[in-house]
Amino acid sequence: MFYLSILLVALILALILTPVSVRLGLRLGLVDRPGERRKHAGVVPRTGGLAIFAAFTLAVFALLLLMSGALPQLDASWLPPQDDPKESRRFIALLIGGAFCALAGFLDDRYEFSWRPQFVIQAVAGLIAIAGLIFIKHVNNPFASGFLFGPDGFPWWLVGPLTLFWFMGMMNTVNFLDGLNGLVAGVTVIFCAILSIHMIFFTQPPQLSVAVLPVALLGVGVGFLFFNFAPARVFMGSSGSYFLGFALAALGIIGGARLATVLLILGLPILDVVWLIYSRSRRGVSVGQGGRDHLHLRLRDKGLAEHTIVIGYWAFCALFGGLTLLLDDRLYKLVALIGLAIIGLLVLLWAARPSTLSEDR
Repeated sequence: MFYLSILLVALILALILTPVSVRLGLRLGLVDRPGERRKHAGVVPRTGGLAIFAAFTLAVFALLLLMSGALPQLDASWLPPQDDPKESRRFIALLIGGAFCALAGFLDDRYEFSWRPQFVIQAVAGLIAIAGLIFIKHVNNPFASGFLFGPDGFPWWLVGPLTLFWFMGMMNTVNFLDGLNGLVAGVTVIFCAILSIHMIFFTQPPQLSVAVLPVALLGVGVGFLFFNFAPARVFMGSSGSYFLGFALAALGIIGGARLATVLLILGLPILDVVWLIYSRSRRGVSVGQGGRDHLHLRLRDKGLAEHTIVIGYWAFCALFGGLTLLLDDRLYKLVALIGLAIIGLLVLLWAARPSTLSEDR
């Protein structure tokens, strides 16, 4: 009942705030018009990410007030207990980092930054997370019990660069994925649903207090999808893709460094980023340059309907994400990751065959 309440509060907040973000985008002129890379019809505001950020932040901030006892007049006995005394610090870092990403994304939507400032934004977001104790210290050994690098985990000189790479990689993955109506929002919903189920029912002991984060983002994602699924009335813009990339990266760590779970759910989008870096480098094209060589846009240029591509992505992410709930053995998860990589590469190779895509884009 507690998690259902959080889900509904976040959902209602998203349903209320998203129309507000639409009006804000129209008033400020932050809109997308059909063009070379944009195939939608009409003028669509790209300020939906502000609603995503605001709805999630309000839901989590209210929980923080209850958990901290700042509102003694309210009965907080129904809240899940906090097992980690540093948990609140991580929650606050998530909110501060999310606010920074949403603001930076809003400025990017307004001034259209080049790839260099975008990379700086991603690095600063990662540093905010590290300062808030959101970092990768331990990763399970897939071939034996315990962790890679022993019980102490990664050496401290490696923790910072590894965490920065994780955050920058996730933020780029979500940013690159944001190209079709409802695609990122739907993948976010799937990610949060699987992570929530994992934390509440499959982790021993259950991570009940931390699970409120993906549950809240799940509600926000469902609410936003009402306005973002084709034909979209609002796009999330950079404010949304930056915030969601940061949030998903942070949740993967706060949830016990479930990197295998994250990689299985987001395996196809991550492979697409790696493929883009490789193919653009071969062609001498800037990695940060826009174009229609993203997998979902290549599939669109091959004649697949937008709904088909989006639902196909959702199904792919849900299928491999669901395996994390069924496979308890670490080695089996590694095999699943290898299988995902093979299937993903086959899809990428097929999509890369000559089509209407111009090589100079």
